[in-house]
Amino acid sequence: MANSTLAILDLYGNSIGYNGARALSEALKTNSTLTTLNLGGSIRDNGAQALSEALKTNSTLTTLILSSKSIGDNGAQTLSEALKINSTLTTLDLENNSIGDNGTQALSEALKTNSTLTTLDLGGNSIGDNGVQALSAALKTNSTLTTLILYENSIGSNGAEALSEALKTNSTLTTLNLSSNSIGDNGAQALSKALKINSTLTTLDLFSNSIGDNGAPALFEALKTNLSLTTLGLGWNEIGDNGAQVLAKALKINSTWTTLELGGNSIGSNGAQALSEALKTNSTLTTLDLISNSIGDNGAQALSEALKTNSTLTTLDLGGNSIGDNGAQALSEVLKTNSTLTTLDLQWNSIGPNGAQALSEALKTNSTLTNLSMDDPPVPTLAPGAL
Repeated sequence: MANSTLAILDLYGNSIGYNGARALSEALKTNSTLTTLNLGGSIRDNGAQALSEALKTNSTLTTLILSSKSIGDNGAQTLSEALKINSTLTTLDLENNSIGDNGTQALSEALKTNSTLTTLDLGGNSIGDNGVQALSAALKTNSTLTTLILYENSIGSNGAEALSEALKTNSTLTTLNLSSNSIGDNGAQALSKALKINSTLTTLDLFSNSIGDNGAPALFEALKTNLSLTTLGLGWNEIGDNGAQVLAKALKINSTWTTLELGGNSIGSNGAQALSEALKTNSTLTTLDLISNSIGDNGAQALSEALKTNSTLTTLDLGGNSIGDNGAQALSEVLKTNSTLTTLDLQWNSIGPNGAQALSEALKTNSTLTNLSMDDPPVPTLAPGAL
């Protein structure tokens, strides 16, 4: 008797291979309860083809996870044919599948007519600029996709420019992940033009994209007027203290940003001071990641001054910033009165016994901090009554 209750089947970590995928595909043709399927093992293009046939008739599956299944371009092309017919699948995860130009172009054609898919994960493939240009053409007409994940895809400035043109007219995409590509300053400048017009994108991840002094300021200028973006990931780029100063000006004006990731950007103490001035008036930012920016004690002291008046920041990551006892003591003083910060990360700094003592004293009176991360603290670890 056929099962009539199972809704989620997770086979990740197994090795079902092509034969397993084919067997499951046969079941999907008649099953009417399964909504989520996560397959394990390499099913290759033959397995993808079997699943594609099932998707043409199945009317219940909403989430299909095929990450790292070696389906390649051929597999992506067969799945694309299914997407032209299927009307229930909302999430398709195809990350790390060696999908290139041909597979991406096929998927793009399907997106022009598909009206149900909301999330497409193509991270860790090889779509390149040609593939992203095809996707961009689809985004100009597609009206359902809300999340597009394209990390580690060898996308350069040309690809970013194509996406930018699409974002000027697309009104449904809310999340775009372009982390670990190579869009550079030119790509960032192109995206900034789109952000001045686009009113739906809320999350943009540009982690590790070789964005420097010319690209970052263009983005920040756009965000002075953009009213939709809430999360911006710029970790491990090259914005420097000059870029941070332009960003600070935007923070004083922008009223939608809630999360800002700036780790590994050589911001330094000057950049931290500029950001601190902005935090004194900004009333929307809740998460600020400044990990590995060499802000030192001066930067920590400046941020401490900001925390005396800021009433919205809840998470502050200052790991790996060469902060010593003086910076820790400044932060400790503000923790005695700040009533909004809940998470403070101070790992991989140079805080000695005096700094640890000061922080432990602050914990006696602070009533909001729930997560304090440090390296194995030096003796004395905690003052009596700190916990």
